[in-house]
Amino acid sequence: MVSAGDFKNGLTIEIDGNIFQILEFQHVKPGKGAAFVRTKLKNIISGGVVEKTFRPTEKFENAHIDRKDMQYLYKDGDLYNFMDMETYDQIALNADVVGDALKFVKENETVKICSHKGNVFSVEPPLFVELAITETEPGFKGDTAQGATKPATVETGATVMVPLFVEVGDVLKIDTRTGEYLSRV
Repeated sequence: MVSAGDFKNGLTIEIDGNIFQILEFQHVKPGKGAAFVRTKLKNIISGGVVEKTFRPTEKFENAHIDRKDMQYLYKDGDLYNFMDMETYDQIALNADVVGDALKFVKENETVKICSHKGNVFSVEPPLFVELAITETEPGFKGDTAQGATKPATVETGATVMVPLFVEVGDVLKIDTRTGEYLSRV
C-alpha cells in the first residue's frame, strides 16, 4: 500500500480496478483548507491520461508490472510473435497491443514485454536502434545554415528526418522514444 503523500513519478498504482502510472504529482497546501495531492495519471491499459486530486492520507494498492525481455520474431498478419529467451515459449500479440512500439525494431531484436497479472498491455522497444537507410533523396550542397533535413525511409519502413548529407545505405542511430535521428554509425 502506498499513500498519496508518498507518490513519486513513474509509480504504478491500482485505482478502482484500473492500473495507473503517475506522470506528474504536486503537493498543494492552500492557505485555507486541507492539503491535497494533484496528479496526472496515465491508464497503462488504455493509454488515456487523467488528472485527479487526492487527500494525502488516501491509500492505494501498489501495482506490480512485470517487464520481461523477449525476442521479436516476426509479424504474421495482425499478430506479432515473440519468444522468451530463457524458456523458448512463444507468444503472439495483437496489433492493437503492440501499437507503434515496433516501428523501429527489426526481427530478432530484444524488446521488453510489459504485463500486469499475466495480461500483456504493452511492448517497450530498446531506447536506441541502429537501422540502415533504404530510401532517401540524394543530398545536395548548400542551404545548410538552418540545419536543413529531409525524409528518409529506414529498413523497418519507418520515416525519419535526417540531415542533407545522409545517403542510402548509411546506418543511423535512432532514439525510439522520439523517432529522431541521433548520428551516423
